[in-house]
Amino acid sequence: MQENEVTQQQNSNEVQNKENAQKHSKPQHPSQSNANKEVSQNPQHSNAEATGEQPSKKPRNNRRRKSNNKAPTASIEGNEVWQRDMKKAIEANQKMHKERLNKAPLVEQNSKGKIKITPLGGLGEIGGNICVFETENSAIVLDVGMSFPSEDMHGVDILVPDFSYLRQIKKKIAGIIISHAHEDHIGAIPYLFKEMQFPLYATPLPLGMISNKFDEHGLKNHKKYFRPVEKRKIYKIGEFEIEWIHITHSIIDASSLAITTEAGTIIHTGDFKIDHTPIDGYVTDLNRFSDYGEKGVLCLMSDSTNSYKEGITRSESTVGKTFDSIFSKAKGRVIMSTFSSNIHRVYQAIDYGLKYGRKVSVIGRSMERNLFTAIDLGYIKLDKSIFIDPHEVNKHPDKDVLIVTTGSQGETMSALYRMATDEHRHVKIKPTDQIIISAKAIPGNEGSVSKVLNFLLKSGANVAYQDFSEIHVSGHAAQEEQKLILRLTKPKFFLPVHGEYNHITKHKETAMQCGIPERNIYLMSDGDQVELCSKYMKKIKTIKTGKVFIDNQINQQIADDVVIDRQKLADSGLVMLVIQLDKSEHKLIAKPKIISYGLVSDSEDKAFSVEMEGVIDQFIVNAKAELLENSRALENELRQVVRKHIYRQMKKYPTIVPTIFMM
Repeated sequence: MQENEVTQQQNSNEVQNKENAQKHSKPQHPSQSNANKEVSQNPQHSNAEATGEQPSKKPRNNRRRKSNNKAPTASIEGNEVWQRDMKKAIEANQKMHKERLNKAPLVEQNSKGKIKITPLGGLGEIGGNICVFETENSAIVLDVGMSFPSEDMHGVDILVPDFSYLRQIKKKIAGIIISHAHEDHIGAIPYLFKEMQFPLYATPLPLGMISNKFDEHGLKNHKKYFRPVEKRKIYKIGEFEIEWIHITHSIIDASSLAITTEAGTIIHTGDFKIDHTPIDGYVTDLNRFSDYGEKGVLCLMSDSTNSYKEGITRSESTVGKTFDSIFSKAKGRVIMSTFSSNIHRVYQAIDYGLKYGRKVSVIGRSMERNLFTAIDLGYIKLDKSIFIDPHEVNKHPDKDVLIVTTGSQGETMSALYRMATDEHRHVKIKPTDQIIISAKAIPGNEGSVSKVLNFLLKSGANVAYQDFSEIHVSGHAAQEEQKLILRLTKPKFFLPVHGEYNHITKHKETAMQCGIPERNIYLMSDGDQVELCSKYMKKIKTIKTGKVFIDNQINQQIADDVVIDRQKLADSGLVMLVIQLDKSEHKLIAKPKIISYGLVSDSEDKAFSVEMEGVIDQFIVNAKAELLENSRALENELRQVVRKHIYRQMKKYPTIVPTIFMM
């Protein structure tokens, strides 16, 4: 009874309050009245949004209006203090968001000069990274990397950038700065230093690995150019101020670069991912990105490798769980192959090998060199007594052995390939072996990886590769990590880098989602020289770029025409013609000798020789007398005749080598 009385009293008070409010209220705009009516008719609407519950009635499906990109205006009636303060707070917050998300006015206020950026490698390809930054009087070079040849570049082991532009601006170059120690960022440095030398700035691990390369190339005296740097410290190099910012990647001691000139600050991420649980505990220094973002960033250059991958890239630490599972079940030897530079991956394998009582043999020169460099520099802690030499592997029971080796990309000279083909001196693959290939094939290496997998499986070994989803994780940022860097730095301009054209195009889309205007994004190609200042970013010219072929067995350059000749020989074969010609009689002394390679099969070789003899006979009969007096001119003419005949018959253009002896 009391409950009903209270309810009736409350209802009576509510009616009285409504009447008073109507008397004193100002007339409302029809749209406001309708809007208020809608809200009052759907009191559950706002609560449902906040709590995630579904309203009992579906809201009307009103036609969506075109956005004018303007912030909504606060509509608060009344003139009480709290109402005025509410409106003021809303407007202040809108202004704050606009200012914190758009630092372009700050960039324009602080910028004075211009800067030019010229990538000489690393765009439109995976690898070969090198980029030049120039002011009016000074220049720096970021990374000097190598790349891998295609299958038709016979006898070529690596490709290094064409240094022609560096020769042109040699006097301006104040130094080389290094982001991290992967081969596609440092692999070409020895070839550059053989020709010209500059101060070389890098954190300790990259310098340690470059030092090993200089030893191999006989460049020990050039180590005097090494300049070890500390992270979170600014270095003055020419007209540039540069800070190395710690970033996580698939190699220890990787860095992003903050490059500051009078024009403003350029952030180059280098290769990165944002790993919150890295093996060494050194997470990405997001604070520094944020600090630069608050001061105003002129341009962001960011890693595009995984721009198609949604979400985030898994942590390196997730691989350890898979290793633990595989090691616990392995009855024989465990042979793990990965990139020789992925020290934390190698460390995890060794750590689980020790957990299960295994001795460790590191096989592969680059793997051994990189691992012990990291140990000597204090990046990882391992007692060297746990290691055994390759020739000692067979002295221990199989269940007590872990082999860590190179060859995850199917390289024919690698230790794993030689084991798989039964050519390794100390290790032969057994059916009881557990093989782990903890790497993904680099684009272009898929065939080589497949080949070595087939050899391993034919030997009867158990091979763990892509059938384990967490046997390998990428070292490159996925879309959500790319977005985080974009949001932290808030750049005025954006240059997606490190990847093929489709990768940087996708990264552009991600940047636009994060508020970067399309007009402020440029998709560069190698050789594009882009000029930036606070007002604009534009391409001003194209610089000559290219690749130089290297034979890694002798660490020397191979001339372009040699590689082209090899490609022709492999594609169309070789025909050699040896002819003895009577100088006075202008006729053949003996039957021509015809030798061919790679054009016809052995069973067809005799018929082909007879055919060529007929062509040569006819050519000599029809040749002009003055032509028969000049052996060099005669050879050139014969080459064209034979070449055309073979093309008509076989649709091939073999290399023709005629030799005519005038007797």
